[in-house]
Amino acid sequence: MTTNQIDNKVVVTGIGLISPLGTSKNTTWANLLSGTSGIDHIKAFDADAMETKIAAEVSEFDPIDYIDKKDARRMDRFVHFAIAASLEAVNQANLRIDSNNATRISVMISSGIGGIITLSEQMGVMSQKGPSRVSPFLIPMMLPDMASGQVSMVLGAKGPSFATVSACSSGADAIGQALSLIQTGITDVVIAGGAEAAICPIGIAGFNSCKALSKRNDEPQKASRPFDAGRDGFVLGEGSAILILENSSMAETRGATPIAELVGYGATSDAHHITQPAPEGEGGARAMQIALENANLSPNEVDYINAHGTSTPINDKFETSAMKTVFSEHAYKIPISSTKSMTGHLLGAGGALEAAISVMSINQGVIPPTINLETPDPDCDLDYTPHIPKRGRVRTAMSNSFGFGGHNASLLFKESK
Repeated sequence: MTTNQIDNKVVVTGIGLISPLGTSKNTTWANLLSGTSGIDHIKAFDADAMETKIAAEVSEFDPIDYIDKKDARRMDRFVHFAIAASLEAVNQANLRIDSNNATRISVMISSGIGGIITLSEQMGVMSQKGPSRVSPFLIPMMLPDMASGQVSMVLGAKGPSFATVSACSSGADAIGQALSLIQTGITDVVIAGGAEAAICPIGIAGFNSCKALSKRNDEPQKASRPFDAGRDGFVLGEGSAILILENSSMAETRGATPIAELVGYGATSDAHHITQPAPEGEGGARAMQIALENANLSPNEVDYINAHGTSTPINDKFETSAMKTVFSEHAYKIPISSTKSMTGHLLGAGGALEAAISVMSINQGVIPPTINLETPDPDCDLDYTPHIPKRGRVRTAMSNSFGFGGHNASLLFKESK
């Protein structure tokens, strides 16, 4: 397809997941539906000195299963995750990249923090051994755009490649910007999503210092409890989620099977506070409304919302207010869930993971539950799908992501016809 043959319909043809619930799309999905928590005591380092000693880590992951050993040593963990998830997504989409299409295939994989593990390790090297011993690969390993860069090199994708950085909205914004790239004819396919790996001493200490993390160290699996009256903060997670997005004409031409259609994207800024959402979730409400208008859908047509639902006191309350603002009485009829109750919060990869979950909900006709919702907060009085999944047709799903700095993003997916 040439740039003057623009197809505005954008479909999802592949999904790849590396998450605290599994190192594949299918394993992650099965554990979501069973209500399994991926949260436990931190194993990556000795966390005894930390206020928070728990996290949602990716276990049984070996980058050598996906990347040459020498190359893997020159990449941060978040890039390992991105490559692994991208390979799974490309494989599901049966996408073959060669000289005929490489310049029309883009990569947009975001990270909120980038290579913080490498940066913190090399700070230690400099402190102990001097600046001359710092790795020459430090800078390319820590850059947030390097997930996109390395994936483009691994796969040979030569279209535009970059990363949006908008804190916890990064992955959702990457998918939203990918929608625009395809709809305007700049590219035909985007390998889009997010990757994050910030479970390290400075990462935990930093979030502890801003009072963001749960300290329920004695009950790790119950620590992430969105919309529950006893919630005390989010649990840091890691991983990557990748969607293959392409114009439907190309998908049809090459015989790909659409999983769902990406139909709407809304993004706003609170212009309010560096870490707290605007009162009553005003900015988030506007993002949802813009996404609905962008998709030409009415609020009553939304069958499921994957909430940002971090398990922090203010976010959950204000997100609930925002959904009531946008959906009015219909808000009480929409099944909502926060899958962060099981995966923890993947920061810049969170929006991509939850977008993928929303797509699978449409494709499989199942809404994952919110676990640990034992004592509902009176301010959070919507249907959050507690404890067990709901089965039934999901024609349209919304995924919300809100980030530090006042960033808000909302994505809308619907059944592909």
